[in-house]
Amino acid sequence: MDHQVLTAGLFLGVVALTLFITIRASRQTSGAADFYAGGRSFSGFQNGLAIGGDYMSAASFLGISGAIALAGYDGFLYSIGFLVAWLVALLLVAEMLRNSGRYTMADQLAYRMKQRPVRTAAATSTVVVSIFYLLAQMVGAGSLVVLLLGIDKENTLAISAVIAGVGALMIVYVTVGGMKGTTWVQIVKAVLLMIGSALIVVLVLAKFHFNLSELLGAASSNSGKPGFLEPGLKYGIDTTHKLDFLSLGLALVLGTAGLPHILVRFYTVPTSRDARKSVLWAIGLIGVFYLFTLVLGFGAAALLNTGVGSDVAASEGNLASPLLAEAVGGGAGSTGGAILLALISAVAFATILAVVAGLTLTSSTSVAHDIYNSVIRKGQATEAEEIKVTRYAAAGLGVVAILLAIPARNLNIAFLVALAFAVAASANLPSIVYNMFWKRFNTRGATWSIYGGLVSAITLVFFSPVVSGKTAVTPDGEIISKALFPLGVDFHWFPLENPGLLSIPLGFFFGWLGTVTSKEPAAEERFTELEVRALTGAGAEQAVQP
Repeated sequence: MDHQVLTAGLFLGVVALTLFITIRASRQTSGAADFYAGGRSFSGFQNGLAIGGDYMSAASFLGISGAIALAGYDGFLYSIGFLVAWLVALLLVAEMLRNSGRYTMADQLAYRMKQRPVRTAAATSTVVVSIFYLLAQMVGAGSLVVLLLGIDKENTLAISAVIAGVGALMIVYVTVGGMKGTTWVQIVKAVLLMIGSALIVVLVLAKFHFNLSELLGAASSNSGKPGFLEPGLKYGIDTTHKLDFLSLGLALVLGTAGLPHILVRFYTVPTSRDARKSVLWAIGLIGVFYLFTLVLGFGAAALLNTGVGSDVAASEGNLASPLLAEAVGGGAGSTGGAILLALISAVAFATILAVVAGLTLTSSTSVAHDIYNSVIRKGQATEAEEIKVTRYAAAGLGVVAILLAIPARNLNIAFLVALAFAVAASANLPSIVYNMFWKRFNTRGATWSIYGGLVSAITLVFFSPVVSGKTAVTPDGEIISKALFPLGVDFHWFPLENPGLLSIPLGFFFGWLGTVTSKEPAAEERFTELEVRALTGAGAEQAVQP
């Protein structure tokens, strides 16, 4: 009971700190530029920290370390994919998007296209990708509280209440603080996450005399799985699993450059140089963090029971990092273990709050700026009206995310985020790349690319083993469902768990097909203007008026 009081106190402290930051930032928010883009007042270093805070989500801290603990080498492939993806973001989109957009991804597309169809498509894609990403954070929140408060894993009502509470908090952050509040919360969270992770990494390495080879040997031995440190434990079983790995890799590497909540971060800096600096700082921060996940994951495999039926395996690896913190602090029941468990869980909870705030702000901004103002009001809405609609949209999206997260609570959160990456890479990246580099690209190409990639990815996910048909065997020999639908419901026909291998090429194909079959003349003059704007930043602050 004392330990639960300590945990609750740290949780409340984190929530109080982030709420204080949000309320303080809200006093400095006076218009749309402040609410949507933080007044473009953040430096490259500050924005790099915020990007890291946005990107190092519960999937990174909880999901990847858990994947490594359960699958060894194959689990670490998530870290590699997430990190390499930043090179694509740096080389393809960071500077050019900052220069050619204003508040949302659709601003860049609408510069040389017809406003209404393109903005509607881009806003739809933004909302869908954000909801997929939100699911992972909600699931992470549920897993944490189940562990810390001793809630029965089968107590759906209690877990649902936790998820609803996280949703309510994220709505408060967005509606009160806007981009300024969200950015400062992400900066603080990034610092807390790095300090907390570094502490656990040092304690884990100390257990093995700071000898990484000794740590890996202990992880392999304790896991009881042959080939734990070699490729193929998860993705080398058969051809389908190998293709699933290829699909996962494509989604991770290409998805970052299409994630809407990452793309809008480039609008919060004053210059394109700061946009480049943001990505460089983010790469450094995230690179170090993913090295930490290597130690956290293999440390969990070495020091915890990760076999079938264990708490780590039952949570799909989501509880590996908190349980590892408890173990290196002295073990279950010890004061040191309780303190570290509470500390790391509080940091993880701050991670979840920061990321869900950023996601909700991005998607609700797109609803208000792209659909309400540009499509419904035809650009005549005032800034106050836009911000009001953003707040209503945030509430609506929060409710949708809560309702979808409850049945997804048994899935690995790194895996859920990988699905969001696949949708982003399929729907958003093709249109962004075509728009910046293909002169002939037009409105039909943009809408076909977004809707084609989006529908392809969602359809393939719906008919994949993730939604129905995936099962596992418990230590008692009982067969249980590991999909969204319960045991006995199986309508899947697509064999891969990640759709990227097929849906990403389809997104590019539909963009090409829509363009070449359209009679709409290419707006070459607008393309030249966009090219100059993207390379120089001239006119980046201006509203888009095709």
